[in-house]
Amino acid sequence: MDEKIIKLKQKFEDELSKTENLSGLEEVRVAYLGKKGSVTDLLKGMKALSHEEKKAFGQQVNELKGEVAQRIADKTAELKEKELEAEIALMPEFDLSVLLKDDRGSYHPITLVQRECERIFKSMGFTVEDYSEIVTDYECFESLNIPKHHPARDMQDTYYLENGQLLKTQTSAAQNAIYKKYRDALVNDGVPIKAIFPGRCFRNEATDACHENTFFQMEGVMVDKNISISNLIYFMKMMLSEVFQTDIKVRLRPGFFPFVEPGFELDISCLICGGEGCPSCKHSGWLELCPCGMIHPEVLKAGGIDPDEYTGFAFGLGLTRLVMMKYGIKDIRDLNSGGLKSLSQFTDDE
Repeated sequence: MDEKIIKLKQKFEDELSKTENLSGLEEVRVAYLGKKGSVTDLLKGMKALSHEEKKAFGQQVNELKGEVAQRIADKTAELKEKELEAEIALMPEFDLSVLLKDDRGSYHPITLVQRECERIFKSMGFTVEDYSEIVTDYECFESLNIPKHHPARDMQDTYYLENGQLLKTQTSAAQNAIYKKYRDALVNDGVPIKAIFPGRCFRNEATDACHENTFFQMEGVMVDKNISISNLIYFMKMMLSEVFQTDIKVRLRPGFFPFVEPGFELDISCLICGGEGCPSCKHSGWLELCPCGMIHPEVLKAGGIDPDEYTGFAFGLGLTRLVMMKYGIKDIRDLNSGGLKSLSQFTDDE
């Protein structure tokens, strides 16, 4: 039996040495370690052995199995390294030391405005969080007081994946996770939850000058004892005055969002047309910028926070629309066009 193991080991080494790619290596692995592989077949001959012989032979087979697995792992690393070297060899040569000022790239205007908003809110004690673009139905809807089959879902035409997940339609999808992340510090240490979470959102929209199927938002929340609408208005005005470096005419009007109660629409006077009316503001003179309101008690409950003791506000700032106002971009589609003529005019002082 020992001789049989030795011969199999030698055969394995011969085949392994001739393997030149990962697909061939996978065939070798299956041939030896698969359910019907050669190493597994060795165990079939143990029926005729005595108890002591079975014990010794089984140990030898296990040692062989471990050795074969290690040799395959080493060979895998070796072949992957060769593939990487081959890819590098095919890459065109370029001189990294050459950097012409006129050839420099520039940050996307959304990146510039997002960074500015992050700086402003950090100065007011907010943390900046990141969140996945692919979320569950619970995160995007159910945890936000939008149960299945609720009419409010008709407000957002959604891209669903085959596994039941979806591309998030709103940065609000991160709220539940944020509450759970910071609730212990809030309850035990009295530290308010103050967080913003910018991100890309997706909706099956009919595109026009002010609508896109891919856009950027920045969600913000604050939860503590005795938080009121006045706190919300204060932080919004502070942010807008910093971004535009001037006084901005704003208005609050009632708005329905299932995850806030009461809910508002914060509009700003259109800076593109000066409030006279244009395609970007649907000729109304106003541009919807920031849905907001007091966080609904059911949303706080879903995040493990007692709504009888704590209150909070939430807002969903439209970064894409904020960019349009700041830079006077008339068509939202320009931002996702990849057109260098439009985007290369933006620079950053950093």
